[in-house]
Amino acid sequence: MSFSVLRTADGWWVSVADGARRVATSATTTAELIADVASVAAAVADSADVVDPSTLTLMSPVTAPCRVIAQMTNYVSHVKDSGMDPEKVPLTFFRKSSGSIAGPFDDIVKPAHVSLLDYEVEIGLVFGQTIPVGSAVDDDLVAEAVAGIVVTNDVSARDVQLPKTQFYEAKSYPTFTPVGPVLVLFEPGEWEKFSTLTLELRVNGVTRQNSTVADMIYSPLEALRTLTRFQRVDPGDLLLTGTPGGTALTAPPKPIEIIGSLLPSHLKWKAFFTRQARNPKYLHDGDVVETTIRSGNGTLDLGMQRNVVRYA
Repeated sequence: MSFSVLRTADGWWVSVADGARRVATSATTTAELIADVASVAAAVADSADVVDPSTLTLMSPVTAPCRVIAQMTNYVSHVKDSGMDPEKVPLTFFRKSSGSIAGPFDDIVKPAHVSLLDYEVEIGLVFGQTIPVGSAVDDDLVAEAVAGIVVTNDVSARDVQLPKTQFYEAKSYPTFTPVGPVLVLFEPGEWEKFSTLTLELRVNGVTRQNSTVADMIYSPLEALRTLTRFQRVDPGDLLLTGTPGGTALTAPPKPIEIIGSLLPSHLKWKAFFTRQARNPKYLHDGDVVETTIRSGNGTLDLGMQRNVVRYA
């Protein structure tokens, strides 16, 4: 069975039937905890006292520093929202700073110079072993190398991302990657449960994104085959696997896109951001963002993030 792990400032916990029990481990990083998974299993079997998880101040179960890698446009619905053809979209990646990692209940802080703050619920893969560049990646290796999964939110400053045509800055500000609350560690044979997951994101109680991994274009197997041609991954590293449609940012209608392409660059972006500023879906000060990932049959539940947006 899988283990649902939680992290606080003073240690690690594992969910059990009637609460959460402390894990007796010296691990201080996610990689060290994964290597000491026997202590997690021992805590589940222990008879020690449990606590109510709601009394714990939870942190991200993925510790920094680590590599944070993300897939672009990996759900059919998101590709269509972006005005592209799902049959032709390539498998591509970008990096985020691990300094952007935040806890599952931390505020999302918008920098003062950012105007268009967007959200993207994503399944995060957490690695438990090294995959060197040039590895022969098959289903068995994916099941061995991916130790577990987490809820992530790829928060994005669209007015920084788009004109600069790069993602790193726009997605790497502090608090722009809330992670957790639960790190679900798989036992052997459980990787196939990944295919049962549903992702949902709500803003102020209204559902914005709701999809299953059936909407995914490139599977984790395909992603890792491509990624490890050029990028090594190590225990504790985090891979975000793309987001469904429903983000605030969508492609403009085709006639407007054609007209915009004829304008000088500075006029094109001015017109684009003037239209985007009227879009009420971008995150505002005080908005509450709730994200969940769970299986439809109830066998996996990664918990719920609840982050309040704060304007700096």
